[in-house]
Amino acid sequence: MPCNPPQNLTVATTGASGALFLKHLLLAVERDARVRTVNFIASDSALRVMAEELGLRGRYNLLGQLLGHASGKSSSRQAARAGKIHQQANADIGANIASGSYPAQAMVVLPCSVGTLARIANGMASHLIERAADVCLKERRPLVLCVRETPLNKIHIRNMYRAADAGATIFPLIPAFYFRPATLDAMAREFVCRVLAHLGLPQPDAYHWKG
Repeated sequence: MPCNPPQNLTVATTGASGALFLKHLLLAVERDARVRTVNFIASDSALRVMAEELGLRGRYNLLGQLLGHASGKSSSRQAARAGKIHQQANADIGANIASGSYPAQAMVVLPCSVGTLARIANGMASHLIERAADVCLKERRPLVLCVRETPLNKIHIRNMYRAADAGATIFPLIPAFYFRPATLDAMAREFVCRVLAHLGLPQPDAYHWKG
């Protein structure tokens, strides 16, 4: 666990299944006062998955849809909290997080498709998600890839090894069941708690196994 929790975090989402987990990650970092800035990127494929799994439509007010804030109707407190999350265009290769001089302290890709994994593992940074991940690797900053695919072929496994060898953490999107989650939301929240704890941001409502 890092000694200093990241105050500036990058969150990306791709075209793999698991949009509910992304939603709970954004809700968690939104309410965590230790996190001051979040740069959020969604690939075009992610937009389609979110439409299918969460009923979201289009790029307009995407964060408002994910966080449950109706456009123009959020309270001042909600607006202040939501203001820490800034959406970036995946096509904007010149965005702040594309540079190592920008102080992003960690990055999470949730869910991470095997296509995105392949591009990160092989240094193919033609879009912002892969470039931001590449910056994390070259600057030796935490990069967490929540890979979602099954079954895995040898190419996927080799790419996971390559990314891990370069410094990424492979954190497969595998939820826990030992705490007996009653809902899909509870299952997604607990997985997100594990991811954030790994980055030095333990959550107060996380489940702890007592044996």
